[in-house]
Amino acid sequence: MNLTRELEVSIKLAKRAGEKILEIYNNEFDIEYKDDRSPLTLADKESNKVIVKGLKKEFPEYSILSEESKDDKTRFNNDWCWIVDPLDGTKEFIKKNGEFTVNIALSYKQKAVLGVIYVPVKDELYFASKNNGAYLITNCQLEKANCQLLKVSDRKDNLRLVMSRSHASDKLKKLIEDNKKLISETKSAGSSLKGCLVAKGDAEAYYRFGPTMEWDTAAMQCIVEEAGAIFRQMDGSEMLYNRKNNLNDKGFYIINKEENLFI
Repeated sequence: MNLTRELEVSIKLAKRAGEKILEIYNNEFDIEYKDDRSPLTLADKESNKVIVKGLKKEFPEYSILSEESKDDKTRFNNDWCWIVDPLDGTKEFIKKNGEFTVNIALSYKQKAVLGVIYVPVKDELYFASKNNGAYLITNCQLEKANCQLLKVSDRKDNLRLVMSRSHASDKLKKLIEDNKKLISETKSAGSSLKGCLVAKGDAEAYYRFGPTMEWDTAAMQCIVEEAGAIFRQMDGSEMLYNRKNNLNDKGFYIINKEENLFI
C-alpha cells in the first residue's frame, strides 16, 4: 500500500496545526465546555480548521471524521476515512505541561493504515504507514532534523507501565497492584504520548480501561503496531474505525510482547 502522498500531506498539516496551537498556547486563552463537559479552546478550533481544510483540498475523495467537526455520515459509504484529533490532550494544554499532540490517522476499510502524531512543544513527530515501519523525527522544523526507526523493547521482566496523567482508574490501580512483581516502574503521560512511549521502547505496557474515542487511538494504533507492539481492545478483539458509534467503550491495551499481557 503506497501512502507516500497521504503521509507527506498529513505530516505537513500536523506541523502547521502545531504552529497555530503554540501561538495560542504561549498567550492567554479562554476555555469553553462542550455538552459532555470536556474542555474546548481556540487552539482546538484553529488546529481543526488547518487540518480539515487541507485534507479536503488534497483528498476530496476521502471522508473525514474529526472531533471538532460535524459528523458527515456519508463517510460510512467510503472505504477511506481520515480520523482527526486536532488537539489531543486539551486538559494538558490548559495545564500548560506540554503533553498534548496533533493526531491525524487514515483508515481503509475500517483499519488504521496511517498515523501521524505531532508534539508541538517538543517539535517531535511520530509517523507510520501500513507495512512501512514507524519513525520519530526530532527537531523536525529545523534543517538538521533527525529521523529514527521505532521499535518496541524486548523486555520480559522489570516492565515499565505507562498510565494517563488525567484518567487513572481503580481497575488500573488493581492491575498494577496484582502485577507489582513484574512492574518495575510506572510512568504518567498525557494524550497519545503514552502509546508513543511504548513504540519507542521507553515502556512496555499501556492499559486503558475507561472509554476513549476513535480519534484518540487511530493514529497511535498504526504507529505502535508498525513499531512491533500489540494493540487490542480489552476483550482481545481488533479495534476498527469509521464506525457509527465513535466511542471506544471496551477499553484497550498496548503491549510490547504477548507474554506481557496482564489480563
